[in-house]
Amino acid sequence: MTTPGPHNPTRAAAAAGALFTDAEGRIMMVRATYKDYWDIPGGYVEPGETPYEACVREVEEELGIRPTIGRLLVADWAPSDRDGDKILFIFNGGHLTNEQHATIKFQDAEIAEYRYVHLDQNRELTLPRLVLRLAAAQQAVTSGDTNYLENGHPLQ
Repeated sequence: MTTPGPHNPTRAAAAAGALFTDAEGRIMMVRATYKDYWDIPGGYVEPGETPYEACVREVEEELGIRPTIGRLLVADWAPSDRDGDKILFIFNGGHLTNEQHATIKFQDAEIAEYRYVHLDQNRELTLPRLVLRLAAAQQAVTSGDTNYLENGHPLQ
């Protein structure tokens, strides 16, 4: 029997991000300087950290703000032969105030810009699986549910 460990492919990495939306229902997307696609604010969970704590920390590191982060909207099992398996969490960031927008400052040079985008426009900016995850997150905000996905799709 193989014991999962930090360098063992049987152990999944975890990452967490926040779904921020504006009054029109558009999603905040960030353009990282090291990726060729847009993403939501967030990042990997560090050892000893919960996904929620990672989300709060990453939002502060990337945007320079510390808004209240709400409940879990989506957990998505994302298998990958190339990058290794991941479990990806999206928490509800809600709407940022005008004051919070005014204080957004890219702290660590990882983020080049942000913008609010309609879900359909995200198909041109990001990974197809993330578009599915974001649609499930928006649905969870409305329904009050938490959605569990595998590779971007709900279990049938």
